[in-house]
Amino acid sequence: MTTTTPDRTGVPPEHSALLRGARGLVPLLARNAEQGERDRRLPEETVKSLAAAGLFKLAVPRRYGGHEASVRTLADVSAILAEGDGSSAWVVSVCNSVAWVVSLFPEQAQDELFGADPEARISGVLTPSATARKVEGGFRVSGRWHYASGAWHADWALIGFPVPDVTGETVDHGMALLPAADYTVEDTWHVAGMRATGSNCVAAEEVFVPEHRVLSVPKAMAGDYPVQRSGSALARSAFTQFLTGAPLAAPQLGLGRAALDLVRDQAAAKAFTFTFFDKQRDSAAFQLRVAEAAVRIDSAELHLRRAVDDIDAAARGRALDALGRLRARADLSAAIGYVTEAVDTLLTAHGAGGFAEASPLQRIWRDSAVGARHAILQPQMIKEMYGKALLGVEEQISPLV
Repeated sequence: MTTTTPDRTGVPPEHSALLRGARGLVPLLARNAEQGERDRRLPEETVKSLAAAGLFKLAVPRRYGGHEASVRTLADVSAILAEGDGSSAWVVSVCNSVAWVVSLFPEQAQDELFGADPEARISGVLTPSATARKVEGGFRVSGRWHYASGAWHADWALIGFPVPDVTGETVDHGMALLPAADYTVEDTWHVAGMRATGSNCVAAEEVFVPEHRVLSVPKAMAGDYPVQRSGSALARSAFTQFLTGAPLAAPQLGLGRAALDLVRDQAAAKAFTFTFFDKQRDSAAFQLRVAEAAVRIDSAELHLRRAVDDIDAAARGRALDALGRLRARADLSAAIGYVTEAVDTLLTAHGAGGFAEASPLQRIWRDSAVGARHAILQPQMIKEMYGKALLGVEEQISPLV
């Protein structure tokens, strides 16, 4: 009989097996990364390999054949995958985060989605860039939603929309589930980095969404979810912290590790231009830069670990208060900032050759830079929110607490 009881750190036994599966895919992801950039989507071989390893169903409830893994597991898997390819890690993280959101929906919706296909992949955009009208049994929704990571490979989309009452007045911010047959994917993702995420625009016109496939965003942020028969700890995770943890910070950590490994590996053969050093590794200046980058990457990992462990502990019963939730967001933002600094330092240490198209280092740099600028991060805003909480200032500047 397989046990899923967590150990004292909250990490379940299957954690190591999932990490081994992810580690085994790193060479393939690295080999396919250049093709993904050219195509602006993940190669089919990559998608099939990730699916075969069960990595698209990390957050799918166990009753549907998923792993229902902890946030720690999702973050660790994502960081490992990013060592091979940042875009692959990003898509896996986002699809799993949206799958977790689906696990909060009424069970009729979960049965329609995961019950029909436990391997289903879901992209998601919560921005309510849509119009809607109330009709019998649900809503008619039209809109265009940027940026739906993994949209090319998704079977469903989670979209945000303003919820109207029968008079047309907006009474809520909702999120709805649409099957792929109800929307189109517009090829709009032409960017400098994270190109293979295929974070395109999803568009729909007058699609019917039944009420059971709608969930209130404000209620979800407040932890007010429909009662589920599983009663799992994962479904009690903090909404905002879950969505900003693994999908955004963990791939950055893996990218930082990949950059450090690449620069270290080449330091024994690469000369230090315009100096008498035949090997970069012999220069104290180079050694200092590599050490600085390594410390920043380690710091990022420590902040990320504290955040995801706090989120997991809260899901198991030790609920985070507002200050704890904001500390988790500050930890995640700090982790991303440290990686950004580390990658910049490593590029400077390595030299201009890192910008050659043949060098993976320039892709790592671009992927990290683009991922770090996700709108939900806004490090200065997060610092301000955390500072207000630390000082007891009640003013709120964002609903994402």
